[in-house]
Amino acid sequence: MGQVLDCRALAKEFLEKIKEESTKLKEQGINPQLAIVRVGNREDDIAYEKGILKNCEKADIIGKVHTCFPDIDMEDFIDTIQKLNNDSSVHGIIIFRPLPKHLDEDIIKHIIDPNKDVDCMNPLNLAKVFEGDLDGYLPCTPAAVMEIIKHFNIEVKGKKVVVLGRSMVVGKPLAMMMLKEDATVTICHSKTENLKEVVSDADIVAAAIGKPKFIGKDFIKDNAVVIDVGINVDDNGKLCGDVDFETVKDKTSLITPVPGGVGSMTTALLLKNVIKGAKMAL
Repeated sequence: MGQVLDCRALAKEFLEKIKEESTKLKEQGINPQLAIVRVGNREDDIAYEKGILKNCEKADIIGKVHTCFPDIDMEDFIDTIQKLNNDSSVHGIIIFRPLPKHLDEDIIKHIIDPNKDVDCMNPLNLAKVFEGDLDGYLPCTPAAVMEIIKHFNIEVKGKKVVVLGRSMVVGKPLAMMMLKEDATVTICHSKTENLKEVVSDADIVAAAIGKPKFIGKDFIKDNAVVIDVGINVDDNGKLCGDVDFETVKDKTSLITPVPGGVGSMTTALLLKNVIKGAKMAL
């Protein structure tokens, strides 16, 4: 059986370091604050929100929720974002997605201040990632994957990496970050032919497709590293990833579980970005 990479201890360590940074900033008169913008009351948004606020408390960061009615129009929503852009006490803004269809994300992502864009929604911040500049804000989930790889000393250089999923939130930026570390990267998606054949050739598989337990043992070669980014609910109502953990784990050298894996680190990376934003206010 492969080693199961329980990332909760790593997340705890990260939050403790973030708290130290927050304390130093407060000594200089800066109270780090994250603004959470939520439209409506989707259950998954509320669950994510609770997790963020819980970690804000642990990291001694102010977390404020700005709730909008589901039928808010574009003008009022943009006004909400602009007010947060102009509020000097706010150092980071996260907008929960997906947004309702009547709110045009292609417009909104350009509205959020790049200096407060802690979820890396603005194309200006994403462009830096694609250029290989990783000194600014990084998308939280891909950054979490890379921190896990770094912490557990997983060799990436020269390795064949398959990223399952091509979203701008996870798949594409994660592929760019892997390239930065000299991996040979293949991005797979719903139209990829011979998917099983492609994935089973990988030394490292990062699954981010949003399909519960889609990746079975026949997708994975012996002793591969498997990073499961998916967060889904199975037929029994239990949290699961994109990887069929129970059937795959014995073939891997290392594997992240769900829960307790990448998701544990994602919020910690979000709050790390808030600290980065707060330092800009010095």
